[in-house]
Amino acid sequence: MDLAFTPEELAFRDEVHTWVKANLPPELSTKVHNAMRLTRDDMQAWAKILGKKGWLGYGWPTQFGGPGWTAVQKHLFEEECALAGAPRVIPFGPVMVAPVIMAFGNAEQQQRFLPGIASGEVWWSQGYSEPGSGSDLASLKTRAERVGDKYIVNGQKTWTTLGQFGEWIFCLVRTSTEGKPQTGISFLLIDMKSPGITVRPIKLLDGECEVNEVWFDNVEVPAANLVGEENKGWNYAKHLLAHERTNIADVNRAKRELERLKRIAKAEGVYDDLRFRDEIAKLEVDIVALEMLVLRVLSAEKSGKNSLDIAGLLKIKGSEIQQRYTELMMQAAGPFSLPYIFEAMEAGWQGDFPGHTLANAPLASNYFNMRKTTIYGGSNEVQRNIVAQTVLG
Repeated sequence: MDLAFTPEELAFRDEVHTWVKANLPPELSTKVHNAMRLTRDDMQAWAKILGKKGWLGYGWPTQFGGPGWTAVQKHLFEEECALAGAPRVIPFGPVMVAPVIMAFGNAEQQQRFLPGIASGEVWWSQGYSEPGSGSDLASLKTRAERVGDKYIVNGQKTWTTLGQFGEWIFCLVRTSTEGKPQTGISFLLIDMKSPGITVRPIKLLDGECEVNEVWFDNVEVPAANLVGEENKGWNYAKHLLAHERTNIADVNRAKRELERLKRIAKAEGVYDDLRFRDEIAKLEVDIVALEMLVLRVLSAEKSGKNSLDIAGLLKIKGSEIQQRYTELMMQAAGPFSLPYIFEAMEAGWQGDFPGHTLANAPLASNYFNMRKTTIYGGSNEVQRNIVAQTVLG
């Protein structure tokens, strides 16, 4: 196993670094490096810049308009974007639903949906979780009844991230109650402008409406929007969830936030506290270990070997690391991590207290927000069971 990058891969990294530096708007990188609030326009602007270059679908094969990069090249691209302070690519379109459409959709669906995803023009949302159906996703109850050439959808989805911006949503719906719960689920693509859809934002502790409830009341969906076969949606969902859990690990963002933690600790005068620096060191060791795990997977893929299915393990460690660096940032800033006045943040105020680092104010809210990472995408408790079964049989 060779974890070193080849000269060609290093040259590719330099190419990406140069392009990102030249094309990433400075105002966006400033916001990201200081954890300032990103608007829909901010996130969409970077998506469209990548789309124009042909890099928004950076994981796509060339046959669908992607760059056809190797797994290592994709990793290097993500790392350079994260370290430069680029807004994170909203994954629901290019990273999650697009691979499902490529793998299981028909030619008409691929031609219809993929261009809008690749360009960054169309914002997609994910309709999986429901009240009472989160980690036990197979128990979902949103119903889709086939009537002629359309489905009639009724039910509710919840915790729909950024669903208030969504133009299309991919949903798991129940089309049969016979047999095991997993066998009666289908995968539908739904226009969120359809009559009968109601989006209700859920306001979180920090005043943001990051998640939403989405209600379906006799929503008519063309049968042509069914991906693959009816009642086979659980298989497609598992394909998608592997992408989601690997994405949650987000080792490159952790590397960037580690540097931000060090900046805050130095500015707040706690970096010289040996016990606090020990905690930073332990976090850094775990981030390096997570990166090595990612590189092991990439090395196996590059050599053509079948790597162990460890998407769950990457999700476990990545989500725990995210919680730890937000907690340490809050501890470093002390009382200056607490103020969060939503109206002031909207007006551009960012907790700029004299003698203290920019963007201390959102640290407590970031800490509370990251409590969710060990739950969504399949709770870590469930993921540990999956990993144990994979390893022990």
